[in-house]
Amino acid sequence: MKELILGGARSGKSRHAEQRAGLSGLEVVYVATAAAGDAEMAARIGGHRARRPKSWLTVEEPLALAASLEENAGPGRFVLVDCLTLWLSNLLAEGEEVFRRERQALLRVLPALSGPVCLVSNEVGQGIVPVNPLARRFVDEAGWLHQDLASLCDRVVWVAAGLPQVLKGAP
Repeated sequence: MKELILGGARSGKSRHAEQRAGLSGLEVVYVATAAAGDAEMAARIGGHRARRPKSWLTVEEPLALAASLEENAGPGRFVLVDCLTLWLSNLLAEGEEVFRRERQALLRVLPALSGPVCLVSNEVGQGIVPVNPLARRFVDEAGWLHQDLASLCDRVVWVAAGLPQVLKGAP
C-alpha cells in the first residue's frame, strides 16, 4: 500500500506516520530528506532521531528519493519518507534539470514498489499567496506534487492537531 500523509507544521503528521510504521510489524526503513543547514534544522532532525526506535534503519537522501525507494522498498519492509516538502526544497535549490528528473522519477517508480510506502509532506497552500517568486513556485509545486501523489496512493490522510482524517482509502 502507498500512503500520503499531509498536514501543516507541527500537525502530528510525522508522529502519525511513525505510529503506523511501528504498528506494521515490519522492518522499518526511515528515509530522511532533511539536510542540517543550520542549528535550528539540526535540532529538528535531532528530535526526529530521538523519537525513532533504534531498530529502524535510517537512510538519509536529500535528492535521489526514487532511487532510494527502489533500493529499500520490498516485501517485509515498511518505508517511511519524511518529508517531501524538504525534498522539494532541496530539488528546487539544485536547479530545473534536477528538479524535473527527480520529480518524474518518483512518480514513475512509486506505483511499481512492493511493500508499504508512507510519504509525509507539509500542506503549504492554505495561507496567503507569498510575495517572493521562489516561495510562490514552491507552494505551486508542492500542491501539484501532492495532487499527483494522491492520485497514485491507495490512502491519503490529513492530520490536524494530531487527529488523522482519512481523505482517500480505508480508515
